[in-house]
Amino acid sequence: MSTSESPLVVGDVFGTYRVRAHNIASDSENKIHDDTVARRYGFSGGLVPGIAVFGYLTRPVAERWDVDWLERGTASARFLQPCYEGEEVTVRALSLPSRSAGTAEVGLSVARPDGTKCAEGVASFPRTAAPAPDLRNYPPAPLPAERPPASATSLAAGTILGTLSLRLDEARATAFADSISDDLSVYRGPRGIAHPALLLALANRVLAGNVVLGPWIHVSSDVNHFSLARYGDAISLRARVAECFERKGHEFVVLDIVVVAEPGRPVQQIRHTAIYRPRPHGPS
Repeated sequence: MSTSESPLVVGDVFGTYRVRAHNIASDSENKIHDDTVARRYGFSGGLVPGIAVFGYLTRPVAERWDVDWLERGTASARFLQPCYEGEEVTVRALSLPSRSAGTAEVGLSVARPDGTKCAEGVASFPRTAAPAPDLRNYPPAPLPAERPPASATSLAAGTILGTLSLRLDEARATAFADSISDDLSVYRGPRGIAHPALLLALANRVLAGNVVLGPWIHVSSDVNHFSLARYGDAISLRARVAECFERKGHEFVVLDIVVVAEPGRPVQQIRHTAIYRPRPHGPS
C-alpha cells in the first residue's frame, strides 16, 4: 500500500537500507570501473558506478512512496566519494522541511562501513506533477556514425546530441534491478515499471554514444519524473549539452536529457553531470 498521503515529521527517520555494493560495470568501456586503471587516478579500486549508488539511494523512497513517486517525484544525487566492491553500505533517509506547499521531502545519504559518506541527495514527492518539458526544445538527432573525441568543442554548450532509442526489455530490466540488489515488486511482474537507475544508466549511454571517452566519472544527477516507463515501451533519450567547463584540472560536461516514451510522452528529465576528462593523478 502506498503511504504517499502519510504526513512526515521533520527529522524523522523516513527509511534505512543496507546493501552490499557491487561494481556492475567492471568490464565496461569506462575503465574508471577497472581496478588497475582506477588506482592510476588515486582510487583504491574500481568505482561502483554512480547509477548503482543512485539506485541504492532511491530504495527507501520507492519502497514507501511506491508508484506515485515513480510517476511524479524527483530525486537528486551527488557522488562524493567512491563505493567499492563488496562493501556493505547504509542508506539513510530523513524527512526534511518542505520548501513548497504540498511537497514532501527527504534527505538521502549513502555511507561506507567506516562512516565515509559516498553520496547525498534529496527526494521529493509533490501533490501534483510539475509541467513536463516542451519536446520542441529537444529535437531528435542521429547518433554520429563516427564519434569525435570528447572535448570542449564536441561537447560545447548548446550542442544537440544524437538520440538513443530502444525498447525496454523486461528480462534485461529485471536483471538490472537484481544487479543492484533491489527486489521491490514495482520493478517486476505485472507492474513492470523501469527502475529509475536503469533510465539513468541509459543517460550514460547517451554520452558514450556521442563522443569517445577515456576513463570518466559520474558526478551528479537530478531527475524529475513525469510518467511511468513500462516494459515493452519504445523510449528515446533526447539530449543537449547544458554546460561544459573546467574546474581544478577536471573537464566537466552537464547534459540536459529528456526520456520520451514514443510517440511523445515525457517520462523523465535528467540533468546529468560527469567529469569527462579527470585531471592526471601524481607523476606522469
